[in-house]
Amino acid sequence: MQAFPHIYRVAGNAAREGAVTLTSAGLDALQSWPPAEFGGPGNAWSPETLLVGAIADCYLLSFRAIARVGGLAWTRIGCNVEAKLDRVDGVTRFTHYSMRVDLHVPPGTDEEAALKALLKAKKTCLISNSLSAEGEINAVVHRED
Repeated sequence: MQAFPHIYRVAGNAAREGAVTLTSAGLDALQSWPPAEFGGPGNAWSPETLLVGAIADCYLLSFRAIARVGGLAWTRIGCNVEAKLDRVDGVTRFTHYSMRVDLHVPPGTDEEAALKALLKAKKTCLISNSLSAEGEINAVVHRED
């Protein structure tokens, strides 16, 4: 890992109607639309789904790093995130998110250590650490036979 601080740059461009196009050096362009709740088509990535997706993505990458450093054996992991967007004191913001994480481990894996790694990944995730929304995690370890 490189020393902090890290700087990230994204450019957004839009016309009066249609998609917003996001670009960043070296990456494919990404299109975003409003979600159905805000009059968008409902079949494309939106700022809301991108943010919730960033929580899941960052969590999974954080877990990978923690498991690698700790020598934890695992075969696969899934993370489902649900976030609540609400208006509080006249400000629209995400107020809560919940994560359901399912980790599959081979026989002989210390399940308590696996659970600790899952919980540590939430504390390590820079995206969830950057949000004011309250977050909760329901983590389950499944031993494969």
